[in-house]
Amino acid sequence: MAKKTSTKTPVGAAAASTDGLNPRRPCECGSGRRWKNCHGSADAGADMIVSRPFEGMTAETELIALREFVPSATAPLTPLGTAVDGEPPSITLATVLPGAAAALTRSDGSVLLGLQTQVHSGDLSRDLGGSLQWALAAEPSSILQVAPRDGVNPKLAELIVDGPLEVTVHDDFGWWLESPAEEGSEVALSLEQANAAIMPTARIGELAGAYWVDAGEKAHLRWVRPEDEPVVMAALARLAAAGELDLGEGTRYVGSFRAHGRLVPVWDLDREAHPSEWAQPATDFARRYEAAVADDTPLSSAERRARDGILGRQFTLR
Repeated sequence: MAKKTSTKTPVGAAAASTDGLNPRRPCECGSGRRWKNCHGSADAGADMIVSRPFEGMTAETELIALREFVPSATAPLTPLGTAVDGEPPSITLATVLPGAAAALTRSDGSVLLGLQTQVHSGDLSRDLGGSLQWALAAEPSSILQVAPRDGVNPKLAELIVDGPLEVTVHDDFGWWLESPAEEGSEVALSLEQANAAIMPTARIGELAGAYWVDAGEKAHLRWVRPEDEPVVMAALARLAAAGELDLGEGTRYVGSFRAHGRLVPVWDLDREAHPSEWAQPATDFARRYEAAVADDTPLSSAERRARDGILGRQFTLR
């Protein structure tokens, strides 16, 4: 009779993983959890923090703006792949959907994908990709409240044609509805409440990632920059040292904040001026800024002092 071979791992060897390391060791990411319950877990991919979820996409700066501080806006997306009957489904990227839903389908089968929604993993792009994948397979008039938690969700960039976004900024959330809400209904009241919370916002000319925002007491220009942070800081320092950091009379550079791996400089603006009045000053600044970015000479002592002052004016957007 053949001797039965045990398939159990001997005590003492139970702590060894296939690579010879102890799976019960503290995870190297610094989370404080054991490796087997952190980056060694089966769904670890869903928890990996991706600092630049839109990296490599042409519309990275617009996507960040729509995700972080533009209240009501939409943009059409074109799906990759072959569509049923030769007609690609209609997909609209939206800043926020009713109830902060991740995605929904209309009665005609068209898709709305929400950007300002609950993050369910460490990779916003995969959350969006999973939500879009769900919506493309869903029945009409369906709602997905939260992105599916799946470490193998596709990235958004893997499902759509890359290119600039044609953003439409709206004054309200009327585009939520397929037909007008009945006066006095719960839907009408909810829409009214949502509209009341909108801060007036407008795109600045044709400048990608640049938006005028009326925050109440002041108006701001928030401008998502595509360059790496050290490049942005050096360029701003050169302009500050030259006295060219503002956008004209009545404006002031106030600082910057980080969003999804990019830096967002912010200026105070004259609240009485119409948003369209800032298109030319911002375009003029863009020319000065691009010249400063192209300057690869070492910073002067005055420029280094200016950079130190600018670095001290970073803040968190609430």
